[in-house]
Formats: sequence, C-alpha cells, structure tokens
Amino acid sequence: MSIDSIIFDLDGTLWSAIEGICEAWKNVIPRHSDITKGITAKEMESCMGLQLDEIGEKLFPEFQKERQINLIKEFCEEEIIYLGKHGGKLFPKLEETLKALSEKYKLFIVSNCQDGYIQCFLKAHRLEKYFQDFECPGVTGLSKGENNKLVIKRNELKNPIYVGDTNKDAESAKIAGIPFVYARYGFGQVEKCDYDYVIDSFEELLSIDL
Repeated sequence: MSIDSIIFDLDGTLWSAIEGICEAWKNVIPRHSDITKGITAKEMESCMGLQLDEIGEKLFPEFQKERQINLIKEFCEEEIIYLGKHGGKLFPKLEETLKALSEKYKLFIVSNCQDGYIQCFLKAHRLEKYFQDFECPGVTGLSKGENNKLVIKRNELKNPIYVGDTNKDAESAKIAGIPFVYARYGFGQVEKCDYDYVIDSFEELLSIDL
C-alpha cells in the first residue's frame, strides 16, 4: 500500500504552544476572584489532546459544568489573540521536513481545539503553503476520529496515515481505519500495540518506510 497523504495532530506533534497558553491564562485568571491558582506548564501539558470541555473539567473540577465551559471559552479567546501574535515553539527541522513531505504527500491537520487555533499555527509561522486542509471540533463538534474521517472523505484520500503523540491520537486513527505513527518526542505515552510506526524526532518521517 502506497501512502498518499499524512494527517497530523498539532500539539506535541508539530509544535508546543504551552508557554504561550500559560501566558494567555495569566490574562484571564485575574478577572475571576474565585480562582486562586495559576495554571502551570505541567498541568497544561497534561491537557494536550483533550477536547475543550474535558480541559475545563480537568483544570477546574471545583466548578459546575457551565462555569467550566464559560471559563474555557473566555480563555480560548485570549489564547487565539496571544498565539496569533507570538506563535509557539516549532519542533526541530519542522519546516524543512514539511517542505520535503509536501513534495510527495498531501498534508493535513486534525486537532482537538477551538476554531482559530490551527490558523494561528499556520499564519504565525507562515506554513499555510504546506497543508491542503485542516479540521477541528471547534468547527464540526465532532471527535478527532470523526474529523479524520471527514478530512479523508472531503479530500478523497485513498491511503492516509495519522501522526500524533497521545492515546487519543491512536484512538482517532483506529476510528478512521488508518495507520498511526507515534511521535514519541511529544507529550503523551502510547502502548506499542497501538501504533504502526514510531518516530523520535519530526524529521524521522523522512526516513521511515511509508
């Protein structure tokens, strides 16, 4: 089977925006007198790959669901402003690798995030030219696996693979019925039985047999 396309997760696979995300939180928390704690980089890292309602529940278990959702919505607005200006930290040799991959495969992004987040990554780092399409639950309301299916159908992909760094990513590939490449350099842990390939740096995508 010849791979014709690659779908990427974003956080922990293409970049780390944790520093910027924590900075954005610093602008939100002072507006709420009943929030007495900050959000650490470690806490934020543990949220990577989760949907927004899951992040609200994880970070603010003391609040009711509606309050969690409202806090996350407020934060997302601040996050988009910050990341749109400053971007995040790209993993080593990311653009060079994307350029080489785009000459052979069609490239896509499917991430669990709000609408505008993927656009921040693309525009802040001027990477739009390497990707054909992207999707997220902030637009569709669907899970990552279903968004994978949507991108596959919409772009008439025949043999795509999915690259990500968490169990949620592995599950999404399984739901879509496509091979999974585990980015072991990212934020998560994936059992060996749940991935088809493994890479320890982004540029290793150029050397594995796809």
